[in-house]
Amino acid sequence: MPVVLFGTIFPIVIGLFLRLPKLLIEIKQNKQWTFDWIKFIAIALPSCYILSMSVLPFSSLGVNSIKIPEIIMIGSPTIQIIAGVVFGYTFLDSLKK
Repeated sequence: MPVVLFGTIFPIVIGLFLRLPKLLIEIKQNKQWTFDWIKFIAIALPSCYILSMSVLPFSSLGVNSIKIPEIIMIGSPTIQIIAGVVFGYTFLDSLKK
């Protein structure tokens, strides 16, 4: 389970780090903070769904209770890595100043 969690959380952190420099520039501006719900719901939530479907088969919560889509269960973790980077980047991109 620790390896699965690391494989899920590490791409999210990479996505956060990719967006961090632009966020720091936006922090220096004196504007009001907003949150772009449409972008978060349209992009971040589906990628979060893909990430959760990659972790659930290894947890006690998802054993024989949730049907996992076949495309996520294919041997290559490329889909999970891309979804993690997209989720991390989009999460910080949804914060606007």
